[in-house]
Amino acid sequence: MINFEPYPFEKLRNLIGGLTPKKELINMSIGEPQFATPQPIIDVLNAHTALFNKYPASAGVPKLKEMQIKFVQTRFNISLNDDQILPTLGTREALFNFPQSLLFDQLNPVIAHPNPFYQIYEGAVKACRAKQVLLDLTQANDFKPDIDDPRLKNCDLVILNSPNNPTGSVLTISELTEWVKLSAKYGFVLLNDECYSEIYHSAPPPSLLEASIAAGNADFHHIIVMNSLSKRSSAAGLRSGFAAGDSEILKQYAVYRSYAGATAGVPLQIAAAWAWGDEIHAAEIRKKYAENMNLARKLLGVSVSDASFYIWLKVGDDIAAAKTLYKEFGLTVLPGTFLSRSKAQSGFVRIALVYDEARTIEALTRLKEFLTQ
Repeated sequence: MINFEPYPFEKLRNLIGGLTPKKELINMSIGEPQFATPQPIIDVLNAHTALFNKYPASAGVPKLKEMQIKFVQTRFNISLNDDQILPTLGTREALFNFPQSLLFDQLNPVIAHPNPFYQIYEGAVKACRAKQVLLDLTQANDFKPDIDDPRLKNCDLVILNSPNNPTGSVLTISELTEWVKLSAKYGFVLLNDECYSEIYHSAPPPSLLEASIAAGNADFHHIIVMNSLSKRSSAAGLRSGFAAGDSEILKQYAVYRSYAGATAGVPLQIAAAWAWGDEIHAAEIRKKYAENMNLARKLLGVSVSDASFYIWLKVGDDIAAAKTLYKEFGLTVLPGTFLSRSKAQSGFVRIALVYDEARTIEALTRLKEFLTQ
């Protein structure tokens, strides 16, 4: 049996399970978009429901891959070949099982990833029976992984997450380029989880694919990026993502996925294809998140990320703060301790601003009261 760590939200339920909030509850602990899925996506889905009787191909319907290639071209000015991109069931599935496919024949594999982190990274480490290398993100390093960490030379896979969940930090194109060069130097596969790349407020964050080209690695050797519609299109239920980059690695991963059978239904894929190909709805959703973050900046007087809908808020004792915010202020937040494996994150809570303006203002007003008490 694999000894997985309890998921952060399970830990949170146990933490606040015996408490009764004194105010109407606002859940700010999970990064699930609360804006309605754009109507055109629903219309396309409804128009193709007759195709639910078809088994979906693990490689995805042709239109889906076509629109994902278009997205990469439009967003990053990169022309991908058909064998350089692979539709996935969102990014959670791919982030978990891609390392298993990649490292199956590797004796004593080593995987590095940020700390704090999206729990699925650690789950992948355990499933691969790999050694875990934690790249601590702290205030001292601007919440960016240390590229000079000597442990990196022994890694087989290094996972980056820029824009980062939960800290909101963004690696520049120059910083990403240095990571590509380090991948070539040490021979590890470099993966960037880019599922927050479309939540920027002003300057669009760079992709590792752009950095790979800048580093002279135009065929993306040992470079993989993953992205998703969940945040970009407020369509988490479509479960549409992709892995892109090294064609040889993706060729083998495609075979793995054909056995795993992790594929969305055909109507879902067709609706997702529309979403990947349309930029107007994505810009409208992005604007809503930007407005929420501006409200946080004004009402709380805190520094916020330019590419996130999370506030990584320093509170001192994160466990005590989470309990107080729940009981006294009706706010559910996620303690940083539940997202990390070191004490450096014990002073922070993650707050997701994923609601409409009125509800966001109400939540931020309560947060301000908590911070000034």
